[in-house]
Amino acid sequence: MNPSASRAAPRTLAGATILQIVPALRHDATGHTAVDIALALLQSGARAIVAGEGGPLVGELRAFGGEFLAMKNDTVNPVKLRRNARFLEDYVPAERIDIVHVHSAGAAWSAIAATERLPVWLVTSFPDRLAADSWLRNIYRGSLARGDRVIAPSAFVSQAMIERYKIPPDRITVIPRSVDTAVFSPAAMDVERIGAMRRAWGIPPNARVVLSPGRLAPWNGQLTLVDAARLMVGGGDRNLVFVLAGDDRSDPRYTNAIRRRAHMHGIDTLFRLIGHCPDMPAALAAADIVVLPALKPPLIGRAAAEAQAMGRPVITNAVGVLPENVLAPPRMPEELRTGWVVRPGNAGELARAMTAALALDTAAYQALGARARQFAEFMFSPRSVAQAIRGVYTSLLARDA
Repeated sequence: MNPSASRAAPRTLAGATILQIVPALRHDATGHTAVDIALALLQSGARAIVAGEGGPLVGELRAFGGEFLAMKNDTVNPVKLRRNARFLEDYVPAERIDIVHVHSAGAAWSAIAATERLPVWLVTSFPDRLAADSWLRNIYRGSLARGDRVIAPSAFVSQAMIERYKIPPDRITVIPRSVDTAVFSPAAMDVERIGAMRRAWGIPPNARVVLSPGRLAPWNGQLTLVDAARLMVGGGDRNLVFVLAGDDRSDPRYTNAIRRRAHMHGIDTLFRLIGHCPDMPAALAAADIVVLPALKPPLIGRAAAEAQAMGRPVITNAVGVLPENVLAPPRMPEELRTGWVVRPGNAGELARAMTAALALDTAAYQALGARARQFAEFMFSPRSVAQAIRGVYTSLLARDA
């Protein structure tokens, strides 16, 4: 906000107007988050406007009283960005907008140009990674670092933002991406649905299932899982099935390498490479534990959040955002554990963690699952994420003098 254009008195969300600018109201993380925020704002007595290209969520937004503004902003075309800036320069004061929250680099550039002399707060949301698509897009992406408050999806991204853009840490708020905790919920499952999934995988009766979701690719570390499985079987445990659920066609050489490694270890009959799974909630419910053996930082850590929402223990590697999405010692006390975090590429540590998870008795397993579900609802539910972002808006309005 321009300090010389401050307001007359402290404000609350009641009666305030917030404009969110998103690429489009599609069925993606940004679209759903924008709609969830709009609903939370309306429930607080605020006016909620979402600008962007259309999409299937426009009807949902309007159904509960949110407003939609057609505006193409996911671009780095300088002519279109200047046109958007001129439009916003008139639109923001005309609609008495108090906060502009942008979710794309182009929208951030336009909003900064439009509001630099207006009494309005600017909130920016960074993407899940900071890779430069092109030199021009990277220049515009720097605009996302100039918000009065900057929202990062993880501490991992937050630290990268601080290093790259020299953002003061007190301007950054870490709020994770949401997952649909109503769909990824044990309460949404039934025995038949889970049984059908296990039958489709060819799981023997009473066998325990280790599920590893994600594309079969070198950076996702499935070969380490094969090596860890060999160690577990060598220790005398063969009552296991390892299910790899993810795209197995994009990198056929790596997929074949997994098959060869499992065959070489004599455990190929314990592995199921099922390709893309259209029903991940049921897949997670059919699993006993979930393993994410990534060797490089994934774009997002949604798989860990979804697994915990289903009440499943998660074992993951200490890379990127993944450790943030699991409660495990030494970061958390043992009694709060929802999973295990091991060193990337260390088959021995991975095998020991899987063995520990599978060795839990029924009471301990159920208690861990309940904690995992509670943690997911607290951290990743759409309501929790929307409330956290609403808190950012409230703190900015409280600074109005």
